Amino acid sequence: MDTKEELDILRHSTSHLMAHAVKELYPDVKVAIGPSIDTGFYYDFDYDPGFTDEDLLKIEEKMHELAKKDIPIERRVIKKADALKMFKEAGEIYKVELLENIDDDEVSIYTQGSFTDLCRGPHVPSTGKIKAFKLLNLAGAYWRGDEKNKMLTRIYGTAFPDKASLDNYLNFLEEVKKRDHRRLGRELDLFSISDEVGAGLVIYHPNGALLRYLLEDFERKEHLKRGYKFVVGPHILKLDLWKKSGHYDNYRENMYFTKIDDVDYGIKPMNCLSHIMVYRSSIRSYRDLPLRYFELGTVSRHEKSGVLHGLLRVREFTQDDAHIFCMPEQLHQEILNIIEFVRDAMAIFNFDYEMEISTRPEKSIGSDEDWERAERILKEVLDGQGIPYEINEGDGAFYGPKIDVKLKDAIGRKWQCATIQCDFALPERFDLHYVDRDGKRKRPVMLHRVILGAIERFIGVLIEHYGGRFPVWLSPVQAIIMNITDEQSEYCQRIYNEMIDEGIRADIDPRNEKLSLKIREAIMKKIPYMVIAGKKEMESKTITVRLREGGEIKDMTPAALIERIREDNKFRR
Repeated sequence: MDTKEELDILRHSTSHLMAHAVKELYPDVKVAIGPSIDTGFYYDFDYDPGFTDEDLLKIEEKMHELAKKDIPIERRVIKKADALKMFKEAGEIYKVELLENIDDDEVSIYTQGSFTDLCRGPHVPSTGKIKAFKLLNLAGAYWRGDEKNKMLTRIYGTAFPDKASLDNYLNFLEEVKKRDHRRLGRELDLFSISDEVGAGLVIYHPNGALLRYLLEDFERKEHLKRGYKFVVGPHILKLDLWKKSGHYDNYRENMYFTKIDDVDYGIKPMNCLSHIMVYRSSIRSYRDLPLRYFELGTVSRHEKSGVLHGLLRVREFTQDDAHIFCMPEQLHQEILNIIEFVRDAMAIFNFDYEMEISTRPEKSIGSDEDWERAERILKEVLDGQGIPYEINEGDGAFYGPKIDVKLKDAIGRKWQCATIQCDFALPERFDLHYVDRDGKRKRPVMLHRVILGAIERFIGVLIEHYGGRFPVWLSPVQAIIMNITDEQSEYCQRIYNEMIDEGIRADIDPRNEKLSLKIREAIMKKIPYMVIAGKKEMESKTITVRLREGGEIKDMTPAALIERIREDNKFRR
């Protein structure tokens, strides 16, 4: 089990072992599909009573029993007609549907004991080779991912070559649970998402809104430093524009539409059209280029309900979106500038990252020549900088290839955030031009890019990356002031007022409660500095500061703490 391919074979074999166990325990179950995935495997089942967590324990126990029997796993190639007959007689309607969509005259099936499945394979030689596995959770899944089809029950699991590797992964999952942004979002009172409002629609609470403000303020300042000009576009644009751009033909399943005064409009899923209209509003000279337009633009996308996930996948979100219009000879430098921007931003948040180039998808616009040219330029820039990258075939934007930046968080997970897209097609469709040195009209190139990406998604990633323990410069509450008795209430209020006047994000807990309770609650809220004032501190006009990371500082003045937090803000600590 030294390669990903070998691990995939083990995990796919384990999914068959699970289906085997399910069929023995629940003979009326109909089986659907059971592939390996990056983190393990799953299998979809049609079972009207549904499964419970207690059922998972029974299934896992039966899997161990079947594994110990070391049952041979045998592959056979049979006629498709014979396979259809066999699965029809067994009542396996999903296997029959899969077979009916296979063009080959022959198919392969795998048998282990009483269980036979339609499968390309390959598999391990026997069930005894499957030693370390765990069933993880249940979910709903529409057959073939289509909401019009029946909802099936999906059982997720994972498998590894040995118990030590499995235990390491299960420990990792426990850490993931602790960092889950949905749980921490509730505990830190950052945001909420409710069915009453609508799936995938985020409401920011005061702490979350302040966190978002801090990120957006950081973004605005960084863009101004790099020569970007701020623009703002409307949320709806006439449908004719979306047709002209190609969004209607290639992206409309992700869009919302409305009608006003008998005119059709599209609610924007991207900000690029407004930026194009800004460019078109004046005659442009080569001296004007490059033009870098930036917008914290809120967009809406029709995501399927099954993929919505806290802040990480929502239906309305704000992008740190920019579009750069430049001459072809400026492309390399502009792409390099964006990569440098990404590098600087990721360093601030302590992210490692990887890059990949995503190529032309099936649904796309533009000429073959322009696509080849754009892909070549992206590769040349990364190769010239010695930046390693993978090729992600067919996952580019419909108007151009892109460099995608995959962040690595504190526990090694990868997240897609930043992207750089090279577009020759939309300038052509909208007849964009500039007047060159020779007085002739020429076509600019358009770069679409985000640095943090969707603000909602990035906040979700940050919550999990930091485990809710934001650095001081990003903490919605940087310091909380706590009195020991009512005698110090006025003194604590003066400290609070001084901090607020100096721009420190402070809070105060004046309750007549035990200090230990106040400290415990502040620790749960992950506040960096806990300011304690008792009789001794009041008399000496000092404070005791308890640190979130542990330890405390005695006999500190409020002014000294204010200066320390200013330094944290300055150096983004």
